[in-house]
Amino acid sequence: MSRRRLLHGPLDAQRAIAAVSQPDRGAVALFVGVVRDHDGGRVVAALEYTAYEPMAERELAEILDAARARFDVAVEAEHRLGRLLVGDAAVVVAAAHSHRAPAFDACRWVIDELKGRVPIWKRQEFLDGEPEWVHPGSERQDERAGPETARSMPASVRTRAEAGTVPKRDRQISSS
Repeated sequence: MSRRRLLHGPLDAQRAIAAVSQPDRGAVALFVGVVRDHDGGRVVAALEYTAYEPMAERELAEILDAARARFDVAVEAEHRLGRLLVGDAAVVVAAAHSHRAPAFDACRWVIDELKGRVPIWKRQEFLDGEPEWVHPGSERQDERAGPETARSMPASVRTRAEAGTVPKRDRQISSS
């Protein structure tokens, strides 16, 4: 893969727009997910995203390839890793087509697939001092379920592997 989509620094929506823009594409849909100040009635101080990066990069590339084929769009996405504060951009998705409907549809589909399939874990830091892990494709998990215990095979990936929907190369993940 020539382009990194998981970044440890700030995201740039203009970079994503530039990656999909062409004179024949009159519609560019953009989604920017930012860290909000609350979740579940609690005040969020910060988030920390961590990932099994080689697999996450591959999975995100596969999602983007599928979106290109499914919606006939140019599409790009980036997700930030590391510690983010309220208001920081966590994810950017841009899709372009000659008409708005496919661009919007692709943008929504990509973010939904990304959140459900890409092995990125979110650790929420709350002002009350109690952290909480949230895994891709699942509801909230408690602190004990962080990537330290899930690194060998996240539940969402394990479920997909058992169902046969994860490529064979991704079924065995090293714990290193």
